[in-house]
Amino acid sequence: MEIKPIKTVKDYNQALERLEMIFDAKNGTSEGDELEVLGILIDQYENEHFPIGLPDPIEAIKFRMEQMGYNQNDLANIVGLKSRASEILNRKRKLSLEMIRKLHKVLNIPTDVLIQTYQ
Repeated sequence: MEIKPIKTVKDYNQALERLEMIFDAKNGTSEGDELEVLGILIDQYENEHFPIGLPDPIEAIKFRMEQMGYNQNDLANIVGLKSRASEILNRKRKLSLEMIRKLHKVLNIPTDVLIQTYQ
């Protein structure tokens, strides 16, 4: 087991190949330990070199509403008025701080997503 930092694409590809070879290793074995460390190193490299941005706030609201089986009336109960819910979903009204707090609490959408600027 030779564990080293992943600094290049070549290192990354080698780490992925090794990960595939030992993917079914059992916990508590040397290969299991190697698998765990490789996973951490690969994750760190991917987060640094292939970052995934936050979703658009309105798309996040729509997605979460769909997941929860909510409709526009349910959103209106959160933000105050049906017309306000419509304006938000159609991007004609920006989210206020109070709306962001309520959406975070009720829909469990991270505030980092909701506070982003959008068009």
